Amino acid sequence: MKKEHEEEGRRLIRAPKGHFVVYVGEDLRRFVVPLAYLKHTAFKQLMQSAADEFEYSYSRGIVLPCDEATFCRVTRSLASSTSPPS
Repeated sequence: MKKEHEEEGRRLIRAPKGHFVVYVGEDLRRFVVPLAYLKHTAFKQLMQSAADEFEYSYSRGIVLPCDEATFCRVTRSLASSTSPPS
């Protein structure tokens, strides 16, 4: 998972192939996450919360209605469960 600044100069930075952008927390911090997370129950629950609260009407992108600590805890767990064995 990567944190990226929303703008570089005046251009909006797009998510790399295989990833998408979500905004999290009071400050709407931008995170770039792998599409693979959409398969996991914990992330599906975050997405459902967004749908329930915002009805997909937020114009800047997907906003997850949780704090950054919760989001980071969920994504750390997903990252460790989806990492290839070493």
